[in-house]
Amino acid sequence: MSTKTSDITVIGGGVVGLSVAIGLLRAGNRVTVLDGADGDPRASQGNFGLVWLQGKGASYAPYAHLTSEAVSGWPEFASLIEDLSGVNLSLDQSGGYEFFTEEAEFRDFAADLKQQQQFLGNHFSFETIQGDDLRRSHPQIGAGVVGATFSALDGHVNPLRLLKALKQAVAALGGEIVNDAHVTDVSGGSSGFDFSLRSGAHHGADRVVLAAGLGAATLAERLGFQTRVRPQRGELLITEKLSERLPFLSSTIRQTDEGGLQIGGTKADAGYDDSETLDVMAGLAQHAVTVLPTLHDLRVVRAWGALRVMSPDGHPVYARSSTLPGAYLVTCHSGVTLAPFHGGALAQWIDDTTDAPNLGAFDEDRFTLSPAA
Repeated sequence: MSTKTSDITVIGGGVVGLSVAIGLLRAGNRVTVLDGADGDPRASQGNFGLVWLQGKGASYAPYAHLTSEAVSGWPEFASLIEDLSGVNLSLDQSGGYEFFTEEAEFRDFAADLKQQQQFLGNHFSFETIQGDDLRRSHPQIGAGVVGATFSALDGHVNPLRLLKALKQAVAALGGEIVNDAHVTDVSGGSSGFDFSLRSGAHHGADRVVLAAGLGAATLAERLGFQTRVRPQRGELLITEKLSERLPFLSSTIRQTDEGGLQIGGTKADAGYDDSETLDVMAGLAQHAVTVLPTLHDLRVVRAWGALRVMSPDGHPVYARSSTLPGAYLVTCHSGVTLAPFHGGALAQWIDDTTDAPNLGAFDEDRFTLSPAA
């Protein structure tokens, strides 16, 4: 076994892994982050940057409460990360829309939000706005929009700047990030864990948090976890910069602080194929123009596909290994939204303190009877 270089090793250097590392460092642990290769699937480099509550946990109360607490914690978390890194995250939580062009989809989503409100009570509010009423306040919205929902709690950050800031925050707190450290094998026991890297090097730690997203499958099995994540492809369009600010933020159209637009919101089961597809790109462009016809002549400058990390039921997983004490699994597809929780109270659960949150609803034992797990 190699010499131990940290109390806890976090496998995965994306938004989730880095946020977890920050929480553990703030709790007084020595932490090393093993980050994979640039060619590995990386949700953190292709996400939309949303800090979003609408619809999250509408069918699962624990997820609704977790998301609500994380969204509320974003101002304090952003201030912490900006102070540690010197990077402006451009957090904006002035509210967000969900636009609909189909009546049935509009009604169904509004019903979901009513259920979410029942779960959250005074911690969540939203408006349901018919298309004509929407156009009275925003005349530029297209006639093809039948309605929208709005929540004043939703917002966004600059996602690539967030990733940079989290890395710098880990370093500022005394953590170590090992780049191009693709873990090929892991073994563990009462004396700790040993990680074999593709380079031939070894790394040791007393405990391990597996937060490698889609790269966690093989290692999860070896650490005694049963959860099997799957990829879900989302595609994005990036436009030229606009001289004026958009009058709204939505889950499918957002303007970055630099001025360009991100247009997205697609979901596809395409395995590990993260390439963009022409028909989907055309559909994204059509959606954007339907919502805001003035975008018709805007030029697209980039397009890409990225892979989300999905658990069998789409909700986060926080699990302790039943066979290797000291091993933890952390996986979710809302890494940006949940970052304040991962960088805060989750460390208490990992350290098993008296004030640790109860995360039983997110344990992987909920998949025991499901063949999808």
